[in-house]
Amino acid sequence: MRIPRINSLLCIAASVSLSLFAGAVAAQQAYPAKPIRFVVPYATGGSTTNVARLIGQRLSESLGQPVIIDNVPGANTMIGTAIVAKAPADGYTILLGVSSHVLIPQLVTAPYDAVKDFTPIASVGATETVMVLYPGSPAKNLREFIALAKTKPGVLNYSTGGAGSATHLASELFNSMAGVNIRHIPYKGAVPALVDLAGGQVDMSFAIPGSAITLIKGGKLKAIAVTGEKRLSALPDVPTFAEEGMPGFEMKQWYGVIAPANLPKDIATRLAAELSKIAGTADFKEKLAALGMDSYVVTTDQLGTIMRSEASKFAKIIKDANIKVDQ
Repeated sequence: MRIPRINSLLCIAASVSLSLFAGAVAAQQAYPAKPIRFVVPYATGGSTTNVARLIGQRLSESLGQPVIIDNVPGANTMIGTAIVAKAPADGYTILLGVSSHVLIPQLVTAPYDAVKDFTPIASVGATETVMVLYPGSPAKNLREFIALAKTKPGVLNYSTGGAGSATHLASELFNSMAGVNIRHIPYKGAVPALVDLAGGQVDMSFAIPGSAITLIKGGKLKAIAVTGEKRLSALPDVPTFAEEGMPGFEMKQWYGVIAPANLPKDIATRLAAELSKIAGTADFKEKLAALGMDSYVVTTDQLGTIMRSEASKFAKIIKDANIKVDQ
């Protein structure tokens, strides 16, 4: 008499287990089931925000959920980045990462490990760096500016979007390679740094083309050189550093999406696939080109390799150029 009862209990247990399994599978398949927070650790108005909006809009359409852009600037991007590092690894909090993500912890003490505390998803674009001057500068090209700086050691200054930023590293690397002494004036964001340059409060700056291209084309900034092997299609009249007699001066920046560490593989794969599709569309490439950028698609494993490689590269540049940042 007990055997049927045991069989009945086993059937009930199996039914419950199957239901729980089916529920778990359904939950996984349902991602995303709510809005996604897309943290941008920079002030609004710069190239990073423009790229985030391009990604966010298209990612929202492909995933069927709102992707909310959340600008969280401060502490050399560390405030916004730390929020993502500490967020649940569920795919609902992601970060717009750029090359400076692995640069900043080489210069200052960060509340996270730029590699170990994150899951790389995919990069979608990359850009070179442009050197811009106050439009009233007497220097007409790179050679003339270097000559001018050598006659005024410690007098000329350069602006950046913050101490420890990629443009700060580029500027100090320029000081070292050109043999000049141009002083650093840090700002809270790339936009105010370029606005003061246009107004003549500072003499020079390095910028992402997307942040400066409108000012350059409007005659508010004087672009004299770009990094990279070839001229930018958006700035065809601006020569490369190699053309101007400074080969080896390079500062490429990538833009990608990063999530908290230990993101489930299925979610990372889904996001990477959607981002790769977005980056491959003609419309997205056209919008990037208008910002002075190129499509640059690398997915999870490749982006992880790039992040580790650049962390080592930046550490060497910082050591060789003796770059220091006050905290």
